[in-house]
This record gives sequence, C-alpha cells and structure tokens, in this order.
Amino acid sequence: MLRAFITVFAIVFLSGGSPALCDDDLSNILEGIRNKYSPLPGLSISYTREVITGTMSMLGNQVSGDMAEGRIYFKPPHFLRLEQETPKPETIIANGDTLWWYIPEKKHAYQYGSKGFGKELRLLTDIFRGLTQIDERFKVALVGRNERGEYQIELRPDPPWEQIDSVVITVTKGSQIRVVNSRNLLGSITRFTLEVLKSEEGFEKNFFQFIVPPGVRLVHEESQ
Repeated sequence: MLRAFITVFAIVFLSGGSPALCDDDLSNILEGIRNKYSPLPGLSISYTREVITGTMSMLGNQVSGDMAEGRIYFKPPHFLRLEQETPKPETIIANGDTLWWYIPEKKHAYQYGSKGFGKELRLLTDIFRGLTQIDERFKVALVGRNERGEYQIELRPDPPWEQIDSVVITVTKGSQIRVVNSRNLLGSITRFTLEVLKSEEGFEKNFFQFIVPPGVRLVHEESQ
C-alpha cells in the first residue's frame, strides 16, 4: 500500500472527437488550478484508490482492481497525512523530513527518511499546492477531454523516473483536480479519485508527527 500511495496515479482512456486544444488553454487551466489551491491554508479530501495491473488495464474500464478508501490531509508546504479506512486501517504521515507507515493490524510502524521518496512526495505536494512550478520537472501537455468535458493534463517526468512513466490529471470545469492517474513502466495503473476538497484552517499540534502507540514496534527502514 505504501508504494502504491507514494507512486500514485495512471493513463486514462480518452474519449474520441475532443476539440483541438492549444497552449493558451493549458495556461488558463493551470492558472485556474493555482488560484483555487494556492491560497488554501490546508485541505482535507476523501479519496478512492484503485490499482489495476498491466494485464487488467488492457481489458478496459470494465475491470476493477484492488480498491481502498480513506481521507488525505495536507498543509503547505509539505505536510501530508493519509488515513486509509478500507479495506483495513492504515496511516501514512510525512512532514518533509520523515515518512511513517503505520499498520495497526500488525502492530508495526515503519519509518523512512524522505530522501527515498523525495520525487513522489514533491509531486503530491505540487498537486495540492496547485501544480506550482510543475513545468520545472515535467513535460506538461493538455491531451484532451473526457466524456464529461473535463480537461486532462499529462505530466511526463523530465528527466525520466525509474518508477513512473506518466501521470494524467483530470480537472473539473471549476478547476478542482478530480482524478490523478499514474502508469508505471510495466503498465500497471494507480488511480486516485478525489471528492470535493475541504479547506482546513488549522490542524491539532503534532497532527503531522507520528507518536508510537503503546505495544507498537517502530522499524527504521533504509531510504530506497
């Protein structure tokens, strides 16, 4: 679940017949996203995560993969907390220096240095900050619209990443990022569908710091 969360997202199947789109369209869409997200002091948002293997993805949208649901919390510039609720409770917390992955069922928590997940974490914070400075590390293109008329923006890591081939972000007419899809080099897809975001004015002290519960073993992992 950790790598599926950190490496997020996937290529979507675009509907045919989309009208021609230009650089001005892309600039306007990115400006709308930044205007919506950048002023927020923090946010929380419910999500559904689906993982589809390369073989399953070839069969199209009628195939559903591994599913999970929960809620993501974010505070600029780099504080993240993911609370997975189903199929089993898990928590991921990142504060810019350290990442913790807590599995209550196993009474284990894993601690990682942020260096091992730096690129992926920065992508997540870029998304929730409104795609700020995204063109410094990705080739950005407006690739079309889906059947709902929502814009789809493709991000290709430049230079390439070992784990992710490309990321496609679906943006509503109201400039909200609704779906974040990512395809890895083996063709597997991770898809995060995001609900309506909620602005958060403040978080409790130590909300983005993991406190080891009694009886839980903390395992220090080497950065990958």
